Amino acid sequence: MISPPPPPARSAAETKALFEKHKPTHVVHLAAMVGGLFKNIRCNLDFWRRNVHINDNVLHSAYECGVQKVVSCLSTCIFPDKTTYPIDETMIHNGPPHSSNFGYSYAKRMIDVQNRGYFEQHGCRFTAVIPTNIFGPHDNFNIEDGHVLPGLIHKVYLAKQTGSALTVWGTGKPRRQFIYSLDLARLFLWVLREYEEVEPIILSVGEEDEVSIKEAADAIVEAMDFRGELIFDTTKADGQFKKTASNAKLRRYLPGFQFTPFRQAVQETCAWFRANYASARK
Repeated sequence: MISPPPPPARSAAETKALFEKHKPTHVVHLAAMVGGLFKNIRCNLDFWRRNVHINDNVLHSAYECGVQKVVSCLSTCIFPDKTTYPIDETMIHNGPPHSSNFGYSYAKRMIDVQNRGYFEQHGCRFTAVIPTNIFGPHDNFNIEDGHVLPGLIHKVYLAKQTGSALTVWGTGKPRRQFIYSLDLARLFLWVLREYEEVEPIILSVGEEDEVSIKEAADAIVEAMDFRGELIFDTTKADGQFKKTASNAKLRRYLPGFQFTPFRQAVQETCAWFRANYASARK
């Protein structure tokens, strides 16, 4: 579920050729330029341009080739910076996103606009899901450009190898809802097969399962059996303090869905990273 953008998606002609070759009936659109907080801060224009091109290429090729359904992937970071909590699916366009990732956020918001346009003008069943912070095996564990949890896993691994302190960027106070990639994969299949709305749906653990970055770091430290010093570098930016999302809509559809407990998912991800360190993306 976590993958880099395939090069053809950046070219309209190559994307169209790919669709014509494979003739898919259903598409899960995950192609994107993605990155963590500091990469977004450095490259907002790149995030805007590349993602707008990718999304337009994929959705228009899907329309031209008669794809029955497309499920695209948005993110909770695209919601307005100034908002009330919890955020829900109706609030995506209610104000500007956080300044740290405005390029990515506006590009992703346009998928929702395009989905509505393709439905109203052509009757296409294109929709989108909005996951919270995803992590799991096969993630991008790059410390500079990856997302917070896989980046921390890599940091803890290196600190343990070298016997050095673990430095966490920021205060550790921001709060996030993390969703295990294996849980998200199961929900993607449900959306692809059974969710019929064009309006997006948030895929997330509950509000009560939100954890601070410090709590996430503590879970990784425990999973990796790290016994060194833990330091918070408060000269580094925290980013958005919180973006608590409501999964009420998901629960109306799937009241009995069981999410993997956070610490179990962290344990499994850390075990995968240790076992696959040589080949893991980092």
